[in-house]
Amino acid sequence: MTPFPLTWLYVPGDRPHVVAKALAAGADVVVIDLEDAVAPDRKEYARAATAERLGEPQPVPVHVRVNALDGPWAAADLTALATLPGMSGLRLPKVTSPGQIRQVAVATPVPLYALLESALGIEHAFAIATAHPSLRGVSLGEADLRADLGVRADAGLDWPRSRVVVAARAAGLAPPPQSVHPDIRDLDGLATSCARGRALGFLGRAAIHPRQLPVIERAYLPTYAEIEAAETIIKAAATNEGAQALPDGRFVDAAVVAAAQRTLSLGRSR
Repeated sequence: MTPFPLTWLYVPGDRPHVVAKALAAGADVVVIDLEDAVAPDRKEYARAATAERLGEPQPVPVHVRVNALDGPWAAADLTALATLPGMSGLRLPKVTSPGQIRQVAVATPVPLYALLESALGIEHAFAIATAHPSLRGVSLGEADLRADLGVRADAGLDWPRSRVVVAARAAGLAPPPQSVHPDIRDLDGLATSCARGRALGFLGRAAIHPRQLPVIERAYLPTYAEIEAAETIIKAAATNEGAQALPDGRFVDAAVVAAAQRTLSLGRSR
Protein backbone atom coordinates (compact mmCIF):
# COMPACT_ATOMS: atom_id res chain seq x y z
CA MET A 1 0.00 0.00 0.00
CA THR A 2 1.15 3.52 -0.76
CA PRO A 3 2.31 5.32 2.43
CA PHE A 4 -0.43 7.89 1.82
CA PRO A 5 -3.53 6.15 0.43
CA LEU A 6 -5.99 8.81 -0.67
CA THR A 7 -8.70 6.82 -2.43
CA TRP A 8 -10.62 3.82 -1.05
CA LEU A 9 -13.04 2.44 -3.65
CA TYR A 10 -15.96 0.38 -2.34
CA VAL A 11 -17.41 -2.35 -4.56
CA PRO A 12 -20.16 -4.95 -3.88
CA GLY A 13 -18.79 -8.40 -3.09
CA ASP A 14 -21.57 -10.18 -4.97
CA ARG A 15 -20.56 -8.63 -8.31
CA PRO A 16 -17.21 -10.21 -9.25
CA HIS A 17 -17.08 -8.50 -12.65
CA VAL A 18 -17.41 -5.10 -10.95
CA VAL A 19 -14.67 -6.08 -8.49
CA ALA A 20 -12.40 -6.88 -11.43
CA LYS A 21 -13.06 -3.44 -12.94
CA ALA A 22 -12.49 -1.73 -9.58
CA LEU A 23 -9.04 -3.32 -9.30
CA ALA A 24 -8.05 -1.53 -12.51
CA ALA A 25 -9.76 1.79 -11.72
CA GLY A 26 -6.76 3.49 -10.13
CA ALA A 27 -7.82 3.50 -6.48
CA ASP A 28 -5.13 3.22 -3.84
CA VAL A 29 -7.24 0.63 -2.00
CA VAL A 30 -10.22 -1.42 -3.19
CA VAL A 31 -12.74 -2.31 -0.49
CA ILE A 32 -14.90 -5.33 -1.26
CA ASP A 33 -18.14 -4.85 0.64
CA LEU A 34 -19.98 -7.80 2.15
CA GLU A 35 -22.18 -5.65 4.36
CA ASP A 36 -24.54 -2.87 3.25
CA ALA A 37 -24.05 -3.36 -0.50
CA VAL A 38 -25.11 -7.03 -0.41
CA ALA A 39 -28.67 -8.27 0.11
CA PRO A 40 -29.22 -10.95 2.79
CA ASP A 41 -29.93 -13.68 0.25
CA ARG A 42 -26.62 -12.89 -1.52
CA LYS A 43 -24.35 -12.93 1.54
CA GLU A 44 -23.05 -16.47 1.09
CA TYR A 45 -22.40 -15.98 -2.61
CA ALA A 46 -20.58 -12.68 -1.96
CA ARG A 47 -18.39 -14.34 0.67
CA ALA A 48 -17.52 -17.27 -1.59
CA ALA A 49 -16.80 -15.04 -4.58
CA THR A 50 -14.58 -12.80 -2.46
CA ALA A 51 -12.70 -15.75 -1.01
CA GLU A 52 -12.07 -17.06 -4.52
CA ARG A 53 -10.80 -13.65 -5.67
CA LEU A 54 -8.48 -13.24 -2.68
CA GLY A 55 -7.04 -16.72 -2.93
CA GLU A 56 -4.10 -15.13 -4.74
CA PRO A 57 -2.26 -11.79 -4.46
CA GLN A 58 -4.01 -8.79 -6.03
CA PRO A 59 -2.61 -5.93 -8.14
CA VAL A 60 -3.63 -3.32 -5.54
CA PRO A 61 -4.30 -3.58 -1.81
CA VAL A 62 -7.72 -5.09 -1.14
CA HIS A 63 -9.69 -4.70 2.07
CA VAL A 64 -12.95 -6.44 2.88
CA ARG A 65 -15.74 -4.87 4.86
CA VAL A 66 -17.25 -7.81 6.68
CA ASN A 67 -20.74 -7.87 8.12
CA ALA A 68 -21.58 -6.39 11.52
CA LEU A 69 -19.74 -8.23 14.28
CA ASP A 70 -22.90 -8.79 16.32
CA GLY A 71 -24.85 -10.14 13.34
CA PRO A 72 -25.35 -13.61 11.87
CA TRP A 73 -22.76 -13.45 9.06
CA ALA A 74 -19.59 -11.97 10.54
CA ALA A 75 -18.16 -15.15 12.03
CA ALA A 76 -18.36 -16.95 8.69
CA ASP A 77 -16.86 -13.93 6.92
CA LEU A 78 -13.86 -13.89 9.24
CA THR A 79 -13.33 -17.64 9.03
CA ALA A 80 -13.43 -17.66 5.24
CA LEU A 81 -11.33 -14.57 4.56
CA ALA A 82 -8.93 -13.71 7.35
CA THR A 83 -5.85 -15.62 6.15
CA LEU A 84 -6.13 -15.34 2.37
CA PRO A 85 -3.02 -14.14 0.47
CA GLY A 86 -4.91 -11.44 -1.40
CA MET A 87 -6.24 -9.81 1.77
CA SER A 88 -4.60 -6.56 2.90
CA GLY A 89 -7.05 -5.51 5.60
CA LEU A 90 -10.39 -6.13 7.27
CA ARG A 91 -12.82 -3.28 7.76
CA LEU A 92 -15.07 -3.83 10.75
CA PRO A 93 -18.42 -2.00 10.59
CA LYS A 94 -20.47 -0.53 13.41
CA VAL A 95 -17.75 -0.94 16.05
CA THR A 96 -18.88 0.30 19.47
CA SER A 97 -16.25 -1.04 21.90
CA PRO A 98 -12.55 -1.91 22.11
CA GLY A 99 -13.47 -5.46 23.08
CA GLN A 100 -14.79 -6.09 19.58
CA ILE A 101 -11.42 -5.16 18.10
CA ARG A 102 -9.52 -7.39 20.52
CA GLN A 103 -11.84 -10.31 19.82
CA VAL A 104 -11.18 -10.14 16.08
CA ALA A 105 -7.46 -9.42 16.50
CA VAL A 106 -6.77 -12.66 18.38
CA ALA A 107 -8.34 -14.65 15.54
CA THR A 108 -6.64 -13.10 12.52
CA PRO A 109 -3.23 -11.65 11.59
CA VAL A 110 -4.74 -9.18 9.12
CA PRO A 111 -4.57 -5.40 9.77
CA LEU A 112 -7.89 -4.12 11.10
CA TYR A 113 -9.79 -0.90 10.44
CA ALA A 114 -12.73 0.18 12.59
CA LEU A 115 -15.77 2.03 11.27
CA LEU A 116 -17.53 4.17 13.87
CA GLU A 117 -21.18 4.53 12.88
CA SER A 118 -23.08 5.31 16.08
CA ALA A 119 -23.11 7.70 19.00
CA LEU A 120 -21.66 4.95 21.20
CA GLY A 121 -18.84 4.31 18.77
CA ILE A 122 -17.97 8.01 18.74
CA GLU A 123 -17.99 8.16 22.55
CA HIS A 124 -15.52 5.24 22.63
CA ALA A 125 -13.38 6.49 19.73
CA PHE A 126 -10.04 6.72 21.54
CA ALA A 127 -10.53 3.44 23.42
CA ILE A 128 -11.28 1.73 20.12
CA ALA A 129 -8.32 3.40 18.40
CA THR A 130 -5.96 2.06 21.08
CA ALA A 131 -7.61 -1.35 21.52
CA HIS A 132 -4.95 -3.52 19.85
CA PRO A 133 -1.76 -3.13 17.75
CA SER A 134 -3.51 -4.83 14.83
CA LEU A 135 -5.83 -1.85 14.51
CA ARG A 136 -4.35 0.40 11.82
CA GLY A 137 -7.10 2.96 11.35
CA VAL A 138 -10.48 4.33 12.34
CA SER A 139 -13.02 6.20 10.24
CA LEU A 140 -16.67 7.19 10.17
CA GLY A 141 -19.67 5.56 8.57
CA GLU A 142 -21.71 8.70 8.17
CA ALA A 143 -24.96 7.32 6.77
CA ASP A 144 -25.61 5.20 9.85
CA LEU A 145 -24.27 7.91 12.14
CA ARG A 146 -26.67 10.48 10.67
CA ALA A 147 -29.56 8.12 11.32
CA ASP A 148 -28.44 7.36 14.87
CA LEU A 149 -28.01 11.04 15.76
CA GLY A 150 -31.01 12.33 13.85
CA VAL A 151 -28.74 14.81 12.06
CA ARG A 152 -30.20 16.64 9.07
CA ALA A 153 -27.68 19.38 8.28
CA ASP A 154 -24.13 18.41 7.36
CA ALA A 155 -22.75 20.72 10.04
CA GLY A 156 -24.26 18.41 12.64
CA LEU A 157 -21.47 15.94 11.91
CA ASP A 158 -18.59 18.37 12.42
CA TRP A 159 -18.05 17.36 16.04
CA PRO A 160 -18.03 13.57 15.38
CA ARG A 161 -15.71 14.19 12.45
CA SER A 162 -13.26 16.12 14.58
CA ARG A 163 -13.60 13.55 17.34
CA VAL A 164 -12.47 10.69 15.11
CA VAL A 165 -9.60 12.75 13.67
CA VAL A 166 -8.35 13.57 17.18
CA ALA A 167 -8.79 9.98 18.40
CA ALA A 168 -6.82 8.59 15.46
CA ARG A 169 -3.93 11.00 15.87
CA ALA A 170 -3.86 10.63 19.67
CA ALA A 171 -3.57 6.87 19.16
CA GLY A 172 -0.68 7.29 16.71
CA LEU A 173 -2.76 6.18 13.72
CA ALA A 174 -2.87 7.74 10.29
CA PRO A 175 -5.39 10.54 9.73
CA PRO A 176 -8.72 8.93 8.84
CA PRO A 177 -10.23 9.08 5.36
CA GLN A 178 -13.56 10.80 4.88
CA SER A 179 -16.77 8.84 4.54
CA VAL A 180 -18.35 8.48 1.09
CA HIS A 181 -20.09 11.26 -0.82
CA PRO A 182 -23.30 9.45 -1.83
CA ASP A 183 -24.15 11.39 -5.02
CA ILE A 184 -21.86 10.01 -7.72
CA ARG A 185 -22.86 12.73 -10.22
CA ASP A 186 -22.26 15.67 -7.89
CA LEU A 187 -18.55 16.09 -8.47
CA ASP A 188 -18.55 19.78 -7.58
CA GLY A 189 -20.22 18.97 -4.29
CA LEU A 190 -17.69 16.20 -3.74
CA ALA A 191 -14.80 18.61 -4.29
CA THR A 192 -16.30 21.15 -1.88
CA SER A 193 -16.89 18.45 0.73
CA CYS A 194 -13.34 17.16 0.34
CA ALA A 195 -11.95 20.64 0.88
CA ARG A 196 -13.96 20.84 4.10
CA GLY A 197 -12.73 17.40 5.18
CA ARG A 198 -9.13 18.31 4.50
CA ALA A 199 -9.55 21.42 6.64
CA LEU A 200 -10.85 19.21 9.47
CA GLY A 201 -7.79 16.93 9.32
CA PHE A 202 -8.95 14.00 7.19
CA LEU A 203 -6.64 12.45 4.62
CA GLY A 204 -8.26 10.96 1.52
CA ARG A 205 -11.75 9.60 1.10
CA ALA A 206 -13.84 6.52 0.45
CA ALA A 207 -15.54 6.40 -2.95
CA ILE A 208 -18.40 4.44 -4.47
CA HIS A 209 -17.67 5.10 -8.15
CA PRO A 210 -14.43 5.42 -10.16
CA ARG A 211 -15.41 8.89 -11.41
CA GLN A 212 -15.00 10.16 -7.84
CA LEU A 213 -11.36 9.08 -7.57
CA PRO A 214 -9.59 11.92 -9.44
CA VAL A 215 -11.69 14.53 -7.62
CA ILE A 216 -10.68 13.11 -4.25
CA GLU A 217 -7.02 12.86 -5.22
CA ARG A 218 -6.88 16.44 -6.49
CA ALA A 219 -8.56 17.72 -3.35
CA TYR A 220 -6.12 16.00 -1.01
CA LEU A 221 -2.84 16.41 -2.84
CA PRO A 222 -0.91 19.59 -2.00
CA THR A 223 -1.07 22.32 -4.62
CA TYR A 224 2.03 23.73 -6.32
CA ALA A 225 1.73 26.80 -4.11
CA GLU A 226 1.61 24.64 -0.99
CA ILE A 227 4.64 22.66 -2.11
CA GLU A 228 6.60 25.84 -2.85
CA ALA A 229 5.68 27.26 0.55
CA ALA A 230 6.76 24.04 2.25
CA GLU A 231 10.08 24.03 0.40
CA THR A 232 10.72 27.60 1.52
CA ILE A 233 10.09 26.62 5.12
CA ILE A 234 12.40 23.60 4.91
CA LYS A 235 15.20 25.69 3.40
CA ALA A 236 14.82 28.32 6.09
CA ALA A 237 14.91 25.68 8.81
CA ALA A 238 18.08 24.19 7.35
CA THR A 239 19.94 27.46 7.85
CA ASN A 240 18.48 28.32 11.25
CA GLU A 241 17.18 25.61 13.59
CA GLY A 242 15.49 28.04 15.94
CA ALA A 243 12.16 29.82 15.57
CA GLN A 244 12.27 32.59 12.97
CA ALA A 245 10.19 34.87 10.80
CA LEU A 246 10.46 34.60 7.01
CA PRO A 247 10.80 37.76 4.89
CA ASP A 248 7.09 37.56 3.99
CA GLY A 249 6.13 37.57 7.69
CA ARG A 250 5.40 33.86 8.17
CA PHE A 251 6.57 32.48 11.48
CA VAL A 252 8.53 29.22 11.42
CA ASP A 253 9.06 26.89 14.35
CA ALA A 254 9.35 23.11 14.82
CA ALA A 255 5.62 22.48 14.37
CA VAL A 256 5.54 24.49 11.14
CA VAL A 257 8.56 22.58 9.83
CA ALA A 258 6.92 19.23 10.65
CA ALA A 259 3.79 20.27 8.74
CA ALA A 260 5.94 21.33 5.76
CA GLN A 261 7.71 17.97 5.78
CA ARG A 262 4.33 16.17 5.72
CA THR A 263 3.25 18.30 2.77
CA LEU A 264 6.37 17.46 0.79
CA SER A 265 6.14 13.76 1.65
CA LEU A 266 2.56 13.64 0.43
CA GLY A 267 3.44 15.49 -2.75
CA ARG A 268 6.32 13.14 -3.51
CA SER A 269 4.20 10.03 -2.93
CA ARG A 270 2.15 10.47 -6.14
